[in-house]
Amino acid sequence: MGPRRKGFFAGLFEPGAPGQPKPPPKVAQDDDFADFAKAPEPTPAAYQAATAVASDMPTLATPDSNLVPYTAWYRVWERTQPSDFYQEMAIVPFILFIVGLHAWGRRKNRRMARQWIESYAPALEKEFATVGFSKNKPVTADDVQQEGLLKASLASSQVIPPDLLKEKTAQEFTTYATGRQNVAFVDITLKLFKRYNPLTLILEIIMSFFFETVNAPMETMTAVMYTFDGREKDLVHVPSQKEQDALESRVKNMQSSYDGFVWAIVHKEGMRHLREDRYDISFTSTKDSANLPPWATIMSESAEITNTLLTPELISAVEKAGDECFRNLIITDQPIDKPYKLNETVPKKRLSLTLKLPSSPSQQTYAPTMPLMSYFFRLPDILVSQAHFRPEVMRKVKSTREEEIRKLKKIDDDEKAEERRTEEAKRKKEEREGKLKGMSAEEQRKFLEKEREREQKKNSKRMTKRA
Repeated sequence: MGPRRKGFFAGLFEPGAPGQPKPPPKVAQDDDFADFAKAPEPTPAAYQAATAVASDMPTLATPDSNLVPYTAWYRVWERTQPSDFYQEMAIVPFILFIVGLHAWGRRKNRRMARQWIESYAPALEKEFATVGFSKNKPVTADDVQQEGLLKASLASSQVIPPDLLKEKTAQEFTTYATGRQNVAFVDITLKLFKRYNPLTLILEIIMSFFFETVNAPMETMTAVMYTFDGREKDLVHVPSQKEQDALESRVKNMQSSYDGFVWAIVHKEGMRHLREDRYDISFTSTKDSANLPPWATIMSESAEITNTLLTPELISAVEKAGDECFRNLIITDQPIDKPYKLNETVPKKRLSLTLKLPSSPSQQTYAPTMPLMSYFFRLPDILVSQAHFRPEVMRKVKSTREEEIRKLKKIDDDEKAEERRTEEAKRKKEEREGKLKGMSAEEQRKFLEKEREREQKKNSKRMTKRA
């Protein structure tokens, strides 16, 4: 069988065929570049690293893997598990504990305030025409005893009636009474523990152990009674002229003033802090009395004042109040804070009684302080009738006050003189600047030279006098 013949189109598409491009001519190899011709083409490093990472990556999860399925927005339980809320499980109980402790502390303080007003309201309403902040007709002690209106208003709920006792803060409660002869009004404040904030309470207790200037926390009742002292017309509001005339005629026939002084019975434990904290107590001297219990002492400006005011009834009331409840009884006409202006030295006569509240308040625990509270309400009557002392006694009392007034007056005069000197220096400076502005340069030079010469003469005279 002979060789196969090529067809008509054989070689039509081969290189070099008619209509096809001719192959490029072969270039003779140069032996000098043989090494470069044999070198392999370099591969980019980034491409190699990407290829290696891509080869190491795991394959994508298939729809059958452990992915959380998508559900409706409200089907939270299908998308979460208990381990997602471990942090909340630790924080929420702590927050609930703090909120519960705060609520318990406020509730406890309200309950103590309610028990106090239940115990003392009959005594207050017996001595005063109006007790509390209500504008309606006041509840009398007879109404309380016969109809039980007080207990009805102070029902088992923890809300304290605003007309009897007002909650000023979570630890402070106040009440008010007025409508009594020789007394303008009385303010009563209950200060209780910060049970709603135990951390602060514990910190105050700890600081009182290490610092003498910090008083230990104490639950107290403080009553401050302001006397008329012959100023009924200024303190009593009357709506009509007829009532005003009746009040003036009534004031003429009665005497509600008494001599001003500072006198106190204090517990020895609080005597030092009282002297440091109150300016009026600094007028007194301390002297023990054989008639008082050993834990109490007297702070007075005169022995005659003590002999007049230390009655057997008062001594008995202090003894019944006891070491645990009694803090101080103060009669004063001076400010509590040190005055720095003359108008702050105006006498303001008032009486104050401070008692420590029992840890377990009840009718039985408040009973020992009832005689002292009742005596305190009647004390203005005793002062009006008996607190009029000999001129020799009051001369000594007034001399101490006049000495303090002279010191303040001297300070006030020095301040006014300093102000006058400052104003005079300012005026002279303005006059000098006005003169200099209207002068030429040569005139200013001469003026300044004369000033310098005068200043040098003054200095030389001062040196001569000193020598």
